[in-house]
Amino acid sequence: MAYVDGYVLPVPKNSIEKYKELAQRAAAIWREHGALEYRECIADDVKSGEVTSFPQSVLLKDGETVVFSYIVFESRDHRDEVNAKVMSDPRLADMMDTKNLPFDAKRMFWGGFEVLVEA
Repeated sequence: MAYVDGYVLPVPKNSIEKYKELAQRAAAIWREHGALEYRECIADDVKSGEVTSFPQSVLLKDGETVVFSYIVFESRDHRDEVNAKVMSDPRLADMMDTKNLPFDAKRMFWGGFEVLVEA
């Protein structure tokens, strides 16, 4: 079964185009290094909940939206191999400095997931 890295983060609405450019560059590099899929999804029907929600999870502020992203790999070992190559790729060096990102990286969260059901 595949392995998935998932990410959720807040992006200021006035930085969506800058974020999209960054994401397109990252997607090409992840795919070049072996990722099977790379998706960046912007909130369309995401409401605040009473207990929890995507907006609450990133402490969404006025003027921001939520981005949900995921990358698919063959396995966890494959993910580790691909991510090691990506993290050392000099084309992404500017993305490693959180001060240069078009979003608040402190409110981003992520994790790796084993696929439970695949249809």
